[in-house]
Amino acid sequence: MAERILIIGSPGSGKSTLARALAERTGMPLVHLDQLYWSPGWREDDKPAWLARLDAALAGTRWIIEGNYSSTLERRLARADKVVLLDLSPFRCAWRILRRTLTLHDKVRPDMAEGCPERFSPGFLWYTLSFRLRVLPGTLAKLDRFEGEKVWLGTPREVATFLAAA
Repeated sequence: MAERILIIGSPGSGKSTLARALAERTGMPLVHLDQLYWSPGWREDDKPAWLARLDAALAGTRWIIEGNYSSTLERRLARADKVVLLDLSPFRCAWRILRRTLTLHDKVRPDMAEGCPERFSPGFLWYTLSFRLRVLPGTLAKLDRFEGEKVWLGTPREVATFLAAA
């Protein structure tokens, strides 16, 4: 079994949900990148502070880390044993984002930093819809150089099968 697992993919693909379920099954510590990155009021810390928090998490011997933040993917890949890429339909992901926004509006999700309530953002919705075209190619190029185990899940059924086998 892998000791350090990255879960990446489009917003709305189910990264946090899968990570929580996998952490419950394995007992591995879970790190949500959104909690490391954001400060209350949706403020971004300076880059050195963000990277220091990330490096502290990466220094652990066992972990599940979920989130994107493409600028730090290579740093995370250098420590990971396994990467799980969630590549669900952009429309499914967008629908999940809209549903999450409606049901959790003005509430802080368990995988989000304190003081960062759920809100609607047309730009974030567009980012989600265009993720496969704009972000995924760069992610795949970085994954090509990753020597650990790679798991690519493209449907909810594949995610459920993966989790059942964990």
